[in-house]
Amino acid sequence: MSLLRNLDDRLFFAINAFARHTGWLHATVLAYAKYGVVLFGLLLLVGLLYARARDSRTLAAAAWVGIATLLALAVNQPITHLFHEARPYITHPHILLLTSRSPDYSFPSDHAVMAGAVASGLLLVSRRLGMVAVAAAVVMAFSRVYVAAHYPWDVLVGLLLGAGIAGFGWLSLRVSLISLTSWLRRRPGLRTLFTKPN
Repeated sequence: MSLLRNLDDRLFFAINAFARHTGWLHATVLAYAKYGVVLFGLLLLVGLLYARARDSRTLAAAAWVGIATLLALAVNQPITHLFHEARPYITHPHILLLTSRSPDYSFPSDHAVMAGAVASGLLLVSRRLGMVAVAAAVVMAFSRVYVAAHYPWDVLVGLLLGAGIAGFGWLSLRVSLISLTSWLRRRPGLRTLFTKPN
């Protein structure tokens, strides 16, 4: 465990040193680190709109992305309180800090959990849209370390946790979700909501 901690610290300090020498990136990376969640919301919306014109399996997968993301964030809360991982700027007060201080814990990263769940889920909807979300998730994870809000391990585990909940949840529930979606699509009052008009 000490070896992993040492590698995590070394990678964090390398990224923090990179941040010190790339002042021209600060505003852009900070904006994405703080507000990039909006992009994931838009990707989720695009996935839902895309899925309305497809079969019930695709629409069920698109709906599951939102559910899985909320579920992953809920699961992450007790985990953060279990580990009590201090933020990097608490443990290392002399690092370059680009974001505001947060009173909550560092491990795993909520932002990375969210990004991992959306990216993994959207891969079930559309490979192309999913790959865009994967790229956005990787950049989100890097940005959270760049601004010194998290260690690399925090975001890596967050991505895997979010992706795992979305992926394994779909494997466990897909039959029921597809059946429910098909049933809803047959309801006269709900057909226009769940099916793209011709």
